[in-house]
Amino acid sequence: MTYQLWYWTGIQGRGEFVRLALEAAGVPYRDMARELGDEALLKDMEAQAGFGPFAPPYIVEGDFSIAQVAHILAWLSDKHGFGGGDLETDLRLIQLQLTITDMVAEVHAVHHPIAGSLYYEEQKEAAIENAWHFREERIPKFLDHFEAALGVNEGPFVLGDKWSHVDTSLFQLAEGLNYAFPKRMKALAPRYPKLHAVRDAVAVLDGVAAYLASDRRLAFNESGIFRHYPELDAA
Repeated sequence: MTYQLWYWTGIQGRGEFVRLALEAAGVPYRDMARELGDEALLKDMEAQAGFGPFAPPYIVEGDFSIAQVAHILAWLSDKHGFGGGDLETDLRLIQLQLTITDMVAEVHAVHHPIAGSLYYEEQKEAAIENAWHFREERIPKFLDHFEAALGVNEGPFVLGDKWSHVDTSLFQLAEGLNYAFPKRMKALAPRYPKLHAVRDAVAVLDGVAAYLASDRRLAFNESGIFRHYPELDAA
């Protein structure tokens, strides 16, 4: 079975968290909007009522669709074996995945602190103030939490020597933060050796390494979640 992954074209966005897990696991999928365009994505969403997705990313298998990154990854990990394998461990992984989702939302709010419907330039002053608090308070608070979780087992992964969906998501989170806030992340780097170790370990997984070397891995850009505006970054 080849899954259909629906997400906007032109950006990595939240869809990248799903892509990385699928690539690491070697699970076949079609990136539907990249094949058919954003209009096809909008039409597909309109065709689904009731329990259909509120927004992409979402995955389709036959007549079934499921949305929300943490929800998708929990479902896929159970089907394809990149979870914990028991309920207690899986719930802890989902908890970490939801915390990653929280941080991703805060990253987006740095450059869009007033409204997602306004351009960055229309809320730049508020973004500069918000970015200071995010750099000084929120980045360390989140990364301390992830570093502690990575210390429960002897790594490099959260579960030890077995990768999970949390690890591929931590990879993407670290890559995105390094792009958006290079000065701040460089200054903080010595505090998070385990986070850097998991980032390096995920990067060399066969499926991920091949994906990163392909043209299917889009570059970060200033239309996505992780955006680099020099005025928002400082050590």
